[in-house]
Amino acid sequence: MARSIAYLGSPGTYAEAAALTWGKWLLEVTKEESLLCPYPSITQTLRAAASGETDFVVAPVENSIEGSVTVTLDTLWQLDTLRIQKALVLPIFHALMSHSPILEQIQTIYSHPQALAQCQGWLEKALPNVQLIPTNSTTEALQYLEQDPTIGAISSKRAAQLHKLPILACPVNDYPDNCTRFWVLSLQPSPGGSHTSLAFSFSANLPGALVRPLQSFAERGINLSRIESRPTKRSLGEYLFFIDVEADAKDPATQSALTELSDCAETLKIFGSYTILPA
Repeated sequence: MARSIAYLGSPGTYAEAAALTWGKWLLEVTKEESLLCPYPSITQTLRAAASGETDFVVAPVENSIEGSVTVTLDTLWQLDTLRIQKALVLPIFHALMSHSPILEQIQTIYSHPQALAQCQGWLEKALPNVQLIPTNSTTEALQYLEQDPTIGAISSKRAAQLHKLPILACPVNDYPDNCTRFWVLSLQPSPGGSHTSLAFSFSANLPGALVRPLQSFAERGINLSRIESRPTKRSLGEYLFFIDVEADAKDPATQSALTELSDCAETLKIFGSYTILPA
């Protein structure tokens, strides 16, 4: 039986590329076929896997230009059941496509907010007066391009090929080393690996509350590769913290640090230990 993989958007999104990469890994390593299942939002992809509707979900978590994908983090905190199996890092090359013969005729550009932000500098120079409209995915508006030559969309080169759309410029992202990290998650326990991702909150916002949990890792020589605060959504000024550590949660030193963190945190959620697969 094929293993189902939830991803954002229709064929041609970067999430689909990540899902294809994960499917290829499954075939090569476990000899399992895969079935890709598109959903219209990141939240829906995560809920599909959390409910058992799909076996896996491939969700974007961080971009090298725009930082974290907050909807992924916030939804994971709420669901509390998904565990990270692997991380995938994909290079991102945005293309501007339109049926307009020249750039100057484009009046409106559609794309996912992350893609628009990653191309902000290029857009300000090339099309300073264009109207930018966010969509749920980079492929959502491609169906409308043929109806109006003044419309443009930013998506992947694969999307342009699949939808037979002309590319006016590529790449249009502001920095050449643009890449996005995806998490592969499922209801299965994490396999372990070189990185661990977790989140925690405190019962009260007190001076020095964050120092002790961070020191517990530093004192054991465990490096933190990322830390980010997100609002708890309970009250203004209350936050929870997402961190990535370069260690396996099963390591004795890591377990000791997590025990100290658990003692001072109101809630601690460990999303799993995993390895990173470059695409």
